[in-house]
Amino acid sequence: MTERASDIPVDATTGIAAGSEPAAEQSAPAVRPAQHVPVVAVVLAAGFGTRFDPDNPKQLVSVGGKPIVCWSIEAFERCERVSDIVVVVNAKVRGTVESLIDEQGYGKVRIVIDGGAERVDSTAAALDTLAAAGIPGDAKILIHDAVRPFVEQSAIDGSIDALDQFKAATVAFASTDTILLTQDLGDLKVIRSVPDRTDSYRAQTPQSFRFATIRHAYELAAADPDFHPTDDTRVVVDYLPDEPVAIVAGSETNLKVTTLADIPTAERIAEEILGRDPKEEARARMHALLAQAAGQLR
Repeated sequence: MTERASDIPVDATTGIAAGSEPAAEQSAPAVRPAQHVPVVAVVLAAGFGTRFDPDNPKQLVSVGGKPIVCWSIEAFERCERVSDIVVVVNAKVRGTVESLIDEQGYGKVRIVIDGGAERVDSTAAALDTLAAAGIPGDAKILIHDAVRPFVEQSAIDGSIDALDQFKAATVAFASTDTILLTQDLGDLKVIRSVPDRTDSYRAQTPQSFRFATIRHAYELAAADPDFHPTDDTRVVVDYLPDEPVAIVAGSETNLKVTTLADIPTAERIAEEILGRDPKEEARARMHALLAQAAGQLR
């Protein structure tokens, strides 16, 4: 059975243990071997999207014969470098999600917690839980929208690697469309400016941070009642402006299922994934990692 927030198990690999002092108050070791740094995936599955079917939460909709939330959890379960998974849910479907986790045998899921009214509240709840568990400040935290079921392993690996050089990173996909920044004029929107398309990216997830960094950014944001970010990198950009946020290459298939109209596209992607040869997929992942390493050496 999935652990509750009041009973987080001790994990010898990650050092997560109930009763430890919050990480924000700890000083991270000056040097910690990479293999000993916890890598925690936070899967945000608490939303009840108003643009979807209100009686059927999109996280539980089956795509390719599998609930969307399971696709997302499995992506991190498969990654050998991820040590722990925290799943944040809406209280109304907590029992259902816990049953799915038990049935599927997701061994890295340490805890399922209730989320908040907005995405930012769910992230804050996860950070509070990790702090109470004594997660170290240098831990790598990957925050992922459960409704992006097809995140690729290369994006997860790239996010983990980016945190060796930066304290914050996000998966993003270069925009092929011209982006328009607008303002109100009467009853209509008018163009305010047109940024250079070569500098425009579409934010995706996971968004990744060293724990002490994202925790500190959220503490600063909590003092501003008018701030309602739509993603976690915005919190860092606004409240830790001197902290650069790295871009990790995303993909067109890292789709966010937002409305019912997205389901047919999701089904097509799932069908393609399920039809792949596992050996070919492993080779493709290796080529992607080698290409990324070559780029870092230039």
